Amino acid sequence: MNQSTNFIFAISFVFLVSGCGAAEPPEEMGFQPEILPLPADPSDYAPIPGYETMNIPADNPITAEKAALGRQLFFDQRLSGDGSRACYSCHQNDLGLSDGRPTAVGAFERTLTRNSPTLWNIGYHAEYYWDGRSQPLASQTLAAWRGGNMGAGDDLEQIVAQLNGIEGYQEQFQAVFGGEATAENASQAMATFMRTIVSHDTPWDRWQAGDESAVSDAAKNGYEVFKNAECTNCHDGALFTDLQYHNVGVGMDAEEPDVGRHRVTEEDKDRGAFKTPTLRDISQSGPYFHNGSVETLAEAIDFMVGGGQDNPSLDRENLKPADLSDEEKADLIAFLESLDEAYELSTPELP
Repeated sequence: MNQSTNFIFAISFVFLVSGCGAAEPPEEMGFQPEILPLPADPSDYAPIPGYETMNIPADNPITAEKAALGRQLFFDQRLSGDGSRACYSCHQNDLGLSDGRPTAVGAFERTLTRNSPTLWNIGYHAEYYWDGRSQPLASQTLAAWRGGNMGAGDDLEQIVAQLNGIEGYQEQFQAVFGGEATAENASQAMATFMRTIVSHDTPWDRWQAGDESAVSDAAKNGYEVFKNAECTNCHDGALFTDLQYHNVGVGMDAEEPDVGRHRVTEEDKDRGAFKTPTLRDISQSGPYFHNGSVETLAEAIDFMVGGGQDNPSLDRENLKPADLSDEEKADLIAFLESLDEAYELSTPELP
């Protein structure tokens, strides 16, 4: 991909999340959805400069109209079983696209067992949830809608019927999918919107692109600490995650620990292993780890550079203790804070 194309993608994403320069919605619709621009060729959607093209399912191509529909559904509390929450409730703008809780709270005030992961760059993932039990993204979306997060359960078809009773949604589903809303195509629309939630314009990114003033000297030193401490074994590349599963010992001292990935693969090596979280917007997305057991970023760093919690399945190959001074830890935090995104996932008008 050439530099000019990358620039177009970058600008398109800024417009996408901010709402600036929105395209005019179709004149024939009674309800006027906010249609935000996408790259000229959505089939080659790769808004992270220098990174691989996002894998878009052939049966669910990205279009601006579908993303607009998915954005509305993502923010619409009418989709939940009790009408109290939307997908956005667990993935909030000012909380690093998480919810600020140790573990998520779903519909009907049901406390769930795991922390709400951030959605940054979720379209580049191939497996979803902390244990990777769900794929593709539309299937995960449907599972969260039906399950504890949104609590639709056995009422899912009734909720979909209610969507079909809303004129603005009727028109959009007809225009985007050529028919009425179903649980499957509504989930496809939400997955399309989530694929547009891309982080690539942090101070760190601007520094890497040549702007020496974008980050502080402490952050620059912290990036060296990060690499020297071998944090890049798992938090590597533009996504700052290897998208793999590792046991770092979190929660393994519990009487009945969450076995994580092992529940999916039934392999001993995966006992207590969870997907590496991205570090983008990490300073905003605490509490940390799959069970939200660590309150602050400083505590999370102490845990990781200390080598995690010893247990028979600990990933000693990738997680190695590092003897860091207080100054090095402070610089490491400054680097991690340089991965914060300045963005606004604004609430759209709903039909």
